[in-house]
Amino acid sequence: MSEFWLISAPGDQENLQALERMNTVTSKSNLSYNTKFSIPDFKVGTLDSLVGLSDELGKLDTFAESLIKKMAQSVVDVMEDAKGKVPENLLASGVDLTSFVTHFEWDMAKYPAKQPLVSVVDTLAKQLAQIETDLKSRTAAYNTLKTNLENLEKKSMGNLFTRTLSDIVSKEDFVLGSEYLITLLVIVPKPSYAQWQKTYESLSDMVVPRSTKLIAEDNEGGLFTVTLFRKVIEDFKTKAKENKFTVREFYYDEKEIKREREEMSRLLSDKKQQYGPLLRWLKVNFSEAFVAWIHLKALRVFVESVLRYGLPVNFQAVLLQPHKKSSTKRLREVLNSVFRHLDQVAAASILDASVEIPGLQLSNQDYFPYVYFHIDLSLLD
Repeated sequence: MSEFWLISAPGDQENLQALERMNTVTSKSNLSYNTKFSIPDFKVGTLDSLVGLSDELGKLDTFAESLIKKMAQSVVDVMEDAKGKVPENLLASGVDLTSFVTHFEWDMAKYPAKQPLVSVVDTLAKQLAQIETDLKSRTAAYNTLKTNLENLEKKSMGNLFTRTLSDIVSKEDFVLGSEYLITLLVIVPKPSYAQWQKTYESLSDMVVPRSTKLIAEDNEGGLFTVTLFRKVIEDFKTKAKENKFTVREFYYDEKEIKREREEMSRLLSDKKQQYGPLLRWLKVNFSEAFVAWIHLKALRVFVESVLRYGLPVNFQAVLLQPHKKSSTKRLREVLNSVFRHLDQVAAASILDASVEIPGLQLSNQDYFPYVYFHIDLSLLD
């Protein structure tokens, strides 16, 4: 499973033994794979400042998770036909996401632990905000280009009634430069081909004999040319409509057709040129955002553990990876049982919803005797 539970318990002898019991039970029952999660010793500051940081870190955690989801989706959108290779492009510090989480080490160079916690959080917040700003501008430019290209491509994919005809017709299909004659394009249903051939010359006066030619077909019908005198155009259109033949409004303009083809070529070229740099930027900055997110998780564990267990700082963080979805309920029961002593009243309420806890605003499903955070990588699949 691509799901992790990040918990912490006090680091005294009694709770270290409880952690060992948890490891033994979860291992024997094949419930989860557990590893220690190393968190450095930060400058605690005041408890009041930690309460403020707790709220800020919660918001920043949500923002970071949302950002990496957007970036992962952007990688999917950019890679289009190579979506099978997306996972190998969603890495953190050069390794797959699961490996990064299970072997997490705090980056002292990027986020010095000796700095005040407020400064560390500020650094992370500014980094993530800059990535989001750059993501918006870079993907907006690429998506505009992609949309323009898709709109042009759609024009060549419709039926004969709606699609562009610039890639179908040629100069030789038309009488051009004549003061009196004009070539029209007529869509004829397939069952009516024979009727068209018999009647098109008599639909109006002044239709040039033997001037029709089939130049394109789709599943529903064919596109025919017909040449006639300009002054009978409206009469011919009316008679054609009465016979269920549709005159397509199209007049050959070599300059316009050339411009459309050049626009398609330019957009294809621009998209190809932007693809590589954008994908590289997404890979690098997805990694940066994901790494920052897991650092935020570590900070939240530290802050909440100090607030929950008090000073001096003494707790042990553990990362659990449930083996399968069906075992998570049993895993939760094991944890609640092992750590019930941390909060007898709250733990009891988990088993008995009728127990009221004065001042506790969270629902029973939200509260645990131990510090708990969830990391769900399946959201990035």
